[in-house]
Amino acid sequence: MNTPPLLNRHGIWAIYRFEMARALRTLWQSLVTPVLTTSLYFIVFGGAIGSRMQQVGGVGYGSFIVPGLIMLSLLTQSISNASIGIYFPKFTGTIYELLSAPVSAMEMVIGYVGAATTKSVILGLIILATASFFVPLRIEHPFAMIAFLILTAVAFSLFGFIIGVWANGFEQLNFVPALLITPLTFLGGAFYSIDMLPQPWRTFSLFNPVVYLVSGFRWSFFGVGDVAVGVSLAVTAGFLAACLIAIAWIFKTGWRMKN
Repeated sequence: MNTPPLLNRHGIWAIYRFEMARALRTLWQSLVTPVLTTSLYFIVFGGAIGSRMQQVGGVGYGSFIVPGLIMLSLLTQSISNASIGIYFPKFTGTIYELLSAPVSAMEMVIGYVGAATTKSVILGLIILATASFFVPLRIEHPFAMIAFLILTAVAFSLFGFIIGVWANGFEQLNFVPALLITPLTFLGGAFYSIDMLPQPWRTFSLFNPVVYLVSGFRWSFFGVGDVAVGVSLAVTAGFLAACLIAIAWIFKTGWRMKN
């Protein structure tokens, strides 16, 4: 007797291909706008602040902010890509067709999260290439850089998937990225080292999970970070695991999947 495959790759590929095609239809919003925004960050922060702050931790300020800029775009775009991907079928009512199709919950998550991760990683690499035109860059630990890039994109795409399930309107899709993730990124050492902060603000910063993401990613570039790289990796992996547990509970209970 033939054993059915654990995963239906055709179902995964269909969802993945649809989401990637949707990104191509909105190429300006998905790709060009974040790159232009990043270039403006370099002009403002690199030009205005960089002329007064030559180095941070032995690294030129313009180069120092590159990992933070990539992480800022990576977090927001991962959440946005995954949340709109799963929310749109709810909005149009096609979620019922998806839930009744011979596609398991795991296959659905792999399709949507895989597409969101792919788009975010590509965007991160494009921003990295864009940054190389503005400042000199070095990557001391390229494999660690790729690992942090992919791990962070997967974790926050999973988080975006949860937001898409939770949201009851388009305004709620932007609520968490705009009012939580972006402020946490700005306060998470994206444009400065938390060692520059006086107490007790430095201690308070350690409760910001984005600090660990930015620090680990920056370490992969320059070999320096605000916290130990092992701690950064553990926090990222822990957040990913928490999102997986939440998604497993969502499909087990059917919470908001049909609303």
